[in-house]
Amino acid sequence: MNTAVSELHALVQALVDVLPQTQCTRCGFPDCSRYAQAIADADAEINQCPPGGAEGIARLAALTGRPRQPLNPVHGREAPRALAVIDEDWCIGCTLCLQACPVDCIVGGPKAMHTVIAAQCTGCELCLPACPVDCIALLPVSGARTGWDAWSDAQAREARERFAWHGQRLQRDELERADRLAASAPRPHVASA
Repeated sequence: MNTAVSELHALVQALVDVLPQTQCTRCGFPDCSRYAQAIADADAEINQCPPGGAEGIARLAALTGRPRQPLNPVHGREAPRALAVIDEDWCIGCTLCLQACPVDCIVGGPKAMHTVIAAQCTGCELCLPACPVDCIALLPVSGARTGWDAWSDAQAREARERFAWHGQRLQRDELERADRLAASAPRPHVASA
């Protein structure tokens, strides 16, 4: 690996390490890692992460040498950390929220009530539009604290690990589905001579 590629890779890793890992997609990218890559490639600004807030922008500015700037309101606003809560009386068990959660913190089964594991919820909000009966609400859980004052480095590390596990689970599920389809496909009949 040449020096420039190695330095770019190190910068991307450093940028990933200072992002809150909520995987909320509000930055305009599918996950925190791809946002970090876009910043390193100069394809994204450092002010697109509402969960990181002003402190996150300061961290990204320090790593990139870019000037601090206010959070771009197109991507949202800095707010207290939220927790998704499912009204279990209204939940119909459709599993759409399970599919939307990037850290697999929602548990339940088809046609069964679902619930959120509070300690693992990143407050990403991706479950809200997925729910067809609007039984999910976001509750602020950090008081007046926002950005990195409402989220710790340890929580970010755990969220990144859960997101990685989520990706591995999806890959495994896809391979298992492909194997089942291949096993159930009709076999061509070979005529004997």
